[in-house]
Amino acid sequence: MNKVLIVDHPIILDKISRLRDRRTPVKEFRNLAGEISMLMVYEALKDVKLKNTSVNTPLARAKGKMVAQNIVFVTILRAGLGMLDGALMIYPDAQISHIGIYRNEETLSPVRYYFKMPRGSKNSLVVLLDPMLATGGSAVEAVNMLKSKGARNIVFLCLISAKAGLDYFLSKHPDVKVITAAVDSKLNNRGYIVPGLGDAGDRMFGT
Repeated sequence: MNKVLIVDHPIILDKISRLRDRRTPVKEFRNLAGEISMLMVYEALKDVKLKNTSVNTPLARAKGKMVAQNIVFVTILRAGLGMLDGALMIYPDAQISHIGIYRNEETLSPVRYYFKMPRGSKNSLVVLLDPMLATGGSAVEAVNMLKSKGARNIVFLCLISAKAGLDYFLSKHPDVKVITAAVDSKLNNRGYIVPGLGDAGDRMFGT
């Protein structure tokens, strides 16, 4: 899985453990999700294109680098919203897009209901945000939608993933890099990651 980066920084691992804990209240869960996302987006933007620049310091002229590529943060609704504030802490100039997909609880298949993407995304760095990569169905569908609008440079960022979901996702989109903080071993018969953290949307929004 050379397209998968597992971010195992000690601070992220500490926060992931607290995120998993069923005793963690809604407010803390939201804060943790945002904090972990902020740290992980740092890795997602590691290969962003730069251009040379120079600025006047109080003492002299200094050579430097500036971001030369448009960046788009795309949330998969609704749980992906909980990752957006953390991402924007790292790069507040990013454009924002939303994809509405829900999982049919009987078939586990993704169902689209909303999609809005900025124009001219072909040359953008697109960072797709969703806390969980379980069966992989929603993530695969989201990338299909992004590619249909011309996006080519896509990174998928999730907090916790399942091995089966990763394998499925990479079989459909081998060109997309996946950044995750944990890979769990299995899914239950409802398609939830085990041990996972439960339903990320419910825990994030208190529903």
